[in-house]
Amino acid sequence: MDLAIGPLDLAARVDEALAVQAVAFGLGPDEVSVRRQIVQRHMQFPGARALGATAGGLLVGFVYGMPNSRTHWWSTVVEPYLRAAGNAEWLDDSFVITELHVHPDHQNRGIGRRLITSITDSAAEPRSILSAIDTDSPARGLYHSLGYVDLARRVHFPSAPRPYAVMGAPLPLRRR
Repeated sequence: MDLAIGPLDLAARVDEALAVQAVAFGLGPDEVSVRRQIVQRHMQFPGARALGATAGGLLVGFVYGMPNSRTHWWSTVVEPYLRAAGNAEWLDDSFVITELHVHPDHQNRGIGRRLITSITDSAAEPRSILSAIDTDSPARGLYHSLGYVDLARRVHFPSAPRPYAVMGAPLPLRRR
């Protein structure tokens, strides 16, 4: 099946994207409803952009992000952890990867790698930051392979049952 990576009007296709995220991340209907509002709000931030991966016309993966601002909710949560680790400067001049998800039926085919490298290749910022569940997972393996390093571990987000790691990498991302 032909795969295409390109700009995604995430505000218009939010339900398709969240369906991918729900399967990939194990979200229930209530969580999807909350995330719909968050995505719609994020896409109004200056510099926010999204890319989608389509196969046979179906959305099978997406990524979105934006230039980071210390006033964003995510930054206010992770800042104390980054400061304690001596890495608070990563919140400045960074492009934050807000979400990256690939449908499980399409994982392990390089789609996530293509999405994240494509969106960061056009970033004006000199580095990228993101958060990922703090376990040895395929996602964290991907991020490490691209040059991301752990900036803070055991980060707790309100209402998240598991701790996260905040990771950062200089741009452009490392290629294999």
